[in-house]
Amino acid sequence: MRRMSDIVRNQNPLTLRPSATVKFACECMRQRKVGAVLVTDEENNLLGIFTGRDAVGRVLAEGKNGEQTRLIEVMTHKPRSVSPERSAIDALRLMQEMGCRHIPIVENGRVAGVVSRADFRGIEVDRLDEETGLWERL
Repeated sequence: MRRMSDIVRNQNPLTLRPSATVKFACECMRQRKVGAVLVTDEENNLLGIFTGRDAVGRVLAEGKNGEQTRLIEVMTHKPRSVSPERSAIDALRLMQEMGCRHIPIVENGRVAGVVSRADFRGIEVDRLDEETGLWERL
């Protein structure tokens, strides 16, 4: 089973400061073709995560102005994360448990990467589906 370090090796995740605007974050996400921004401080410590779902649910649906709203106002603060040494199935389990599509990979408080469900191979997803089916039958 792959480790998270294998998946995020050589990754350059999109990170922004909490003072960045939602509009800027969305422009960066579109340019990089990613669905999440990791919000960090100057030392690359994870403070939060902002996703496309947040843009819809916390900004647009609430009638907020993306040019004026800062990430700190609408991000998920202190999101759960996994370490680079954890297995891919551990990250998939956490995603399923939380009902989310992105999980930050953090080592000693600092961002190492971010994974989405699309980063996982069929065998990893199949194993999670098998486990889920087993629990549903019990």
